Amino acid sequence: MLLSGADIVIETLIEQGTKTVFGYPGGQVINLYDALYKREDRIHHVLTAHEQGACHAADGYARATGDVGVVIATSGPGATNLVTGIATAYLDSTPLVAITGNVPNALIGRDSFQEVDITGVTLPVTKHNFFVKDYTKLADTIREAFRIAKSGRPGPVLVDIPKDVQIQMQEYEPGPVVQKEEQRAVKLRKIDAAAQMIAESVSPYIYIGGGVITADASEEVLALADKIDAPIGSTLMGLSAIDNDNERFLGMVGMHGHYPASVGQDEADLIIAVGARFSDRATGDVGKYARGARVIHLDIDRAEIDKNITADLGIGGDLKEALQALIEAVEPARHPAWNARLDALRAIGEEQLEATLDPAELTPHALIWETARHTEADTPVVTDVGQHQMWTAQYYPFHRRRTFITSGGLGTMGFGLGAAIGAAAATGKKTVLFTGDGSFGMNLNELATAVTQNTPVVIIVLNNNVLGMVRQWQNLFFDKHYSQTTLNRQTDFVKLAEAFGAKGFRIMNRKELAPVMAEAFAQEGPVVVDVAIDPDAFVLPMLPPGGSFDDIITEVQ
Repeated sequence: MLLSGADIVIETLIEQGTKTVFGYPGGQVINLYDALYKREDRIHHVLTAHEQGACHAADGYARATGDVGVVIATSGPGATNLVTGIATAYLDSTPLVAITGNVPNALIGRDSFQEVDITGVTLPVTKHNFFVKDYTKLADTIREAFRIAKSGRPGPVLVDIPKDVQIQMQEYEPGPVVQKEEQRAVKLRKIDAAAQMIAESVSPYIYIGGGVITADASEEVLALADKIDAPIGSTLMGLSAIDNDNERFLGMVGMHGHYPASVGQDEADLIIAVGARFSDRATGDVGKYARGARVIHLDIDRAEIDKNITADLGIGGDLKEALQALIEAVEPARHPAWNARLDALRAIGEEQLEATLDPAELTPHALIWETARHTEADTPVVTDVGQHQMWTAQYYPFHRRRTFITSGGLGTMGFGLGAAIGAAAATGKKTVLFTGDGSFGMNLNELATAVTQNTPVVIIVLNNNVLGMVRQWQNLFFDKHYSQTTLNRQTDFVKLAEAFGAKGFRIMNRKELAPVMAEAFAQEGPVVVDVAIDPDAFVLPMLPPGGSFDDIITEVQ
């Protein structure tokens, strides 16, 4: 079949199972967009307001499904606008293929109009990237990009295609959907060693990260926890892997983790880390982390083992396979004294929560719980970055895998609305976005996309007129020097929503919360709900910067 390079790119995307792509056209990808036009009955394109929003949308699409997300952008500023989105996907291990156009090969290196060495720019934030000089290798390069993106520890891959390669006519032979690379088998001697360590433990603790979601290993984690009688704590990225209602689940660990989850991990004598990378936000002071515990670290990325925390035993390989082997190898155990201590920690955590509740006040907790009343177990919940992100992680009841979508590693303000559009496009479900007035200001242009697509997204803006997380640090550690964290913006988010063509609502007090949220969720398309919250509401518990679990702040006078 004789096709142009651009036609081959789109045919290969379809061949690899891509149903939706996100992007923004331009001169060096106009041929790709012509190829999309001719195949619009076979592949859907979502035009965003900005290339960064397109990349976040492809990211959200991938996180919600586990499939490879695809984004297309033109050369120069179009390509560089993708960089933050690519880096976001890289830090959170999202399978993504970014396709950029470039000037013709003959003009490369001549500072041509809108020419940028995007492969050089993105080298540190991609698993791999390609500059396709040879048009005969185009289809196989796209296939290889998909294989790399979804194999092992997933991540983004960039394919940069000069204009002349897109125009060149060549033969195209359809191929099969590429499969993930096979991983090296887990070493059974290490499984046996892990089983022995577990047998010697009296207070074991299973610590999960986003790798459990990627590996579809939630059932195995629960089976191991039940067999060895261990609690489960989670990183931010591991949330939704385990049903929050499961009695084994203690919650999130780390700087703003749940009290029983963080203290329980600190008091364990064995930490079994599964698909977690021991981020600084999760460990606090590494010199004081897990002082009384041995560590077993299971991860598909062997480079993560011993990188931040030295493990007593590292097991590299597929998590599902490793957990299945470990479940077979361990003996059933019960730890009544450990469970009694965990129950006591849970009670302390409940007391801390009760102390913050006020039925007359419009608190973040009340808002999140009221929102949850209007959602289903499979509702995608997306956040931007800041206090609202941590409150969501702490209080929203997650029940299904892949329902929590947030920027963890890079902490990208502006991630949320694009990602929510992608998640809604992927699932067809009404999607919730929790954002702050600061984060929303960075991505609200994508409201135009949501309206055009009639995306069923409920955007909840926790509006405190400040950059809340930075202000909290300034309050606690910088003598209340509120330097540039009071926004003083006069933006009316209700009118803004209406100007974009969306529905807008406002909640100013607790009495308005239930009726307004009910009305907002009754709408079909995009909705913005502006919720006034206290600028001095804190995210607690909190580890101070450089602190350890000994230093947890649970209240502020």
